[in-house]
Amino acid sequence: MADCIFCKIASGEIPNVKIVYEDEATMAFLDLNPQAPVHALVIPRRHIDRLTAAEDGDTELLGKLQLTAAKTAKLLKVEGAFRLVTNNGKGAGQSVDHLHYHLLGGRKMLWPPG
Repeated sequence: MADCIFCKIASGEIPNVKIVYEDEATMAFLDLNPQAPVHALVIPRRHIDRLTAAEDGDTELLGKLQLTAAKTAKLLKVEGAFRLVTNNGKGAGQSVDHLHYHLLGGRKMLWPPG
C-alpha cells in the first residue's frame, strides 16, 4: 500500500531504520518507541492489514513470521525469554494497519499484560 509506513520500510523508502533481520518475505527492525529494553517489530514484506485479514494462502508466510521472530530474538540475545504480541484492530491497540508482531524482551514480563 502506498501510504503504509511498514510497506515503505520494507521497500527501503524510509532510511535510518535499524533492521535486525530480513529475508525475501519478512523483516524485523527496532521499534522507535520501545516498551521494553528490547523491542523489535516483525513484519511480512507483503501488506496484510491485520491477522484476521490473512487467508489460507498465507499459512506459509505466517509460519515464516514466527521463525523470523525466533531468529530476531536470538540476534538480540533474548531467545531464552521474550514475549511476542500482535494487536488485531484499533480496539486492541493496533496503530499501523499492517500485520506486525512486537517482540519484547530484556525484562521480566508480567501477566496479565494489559
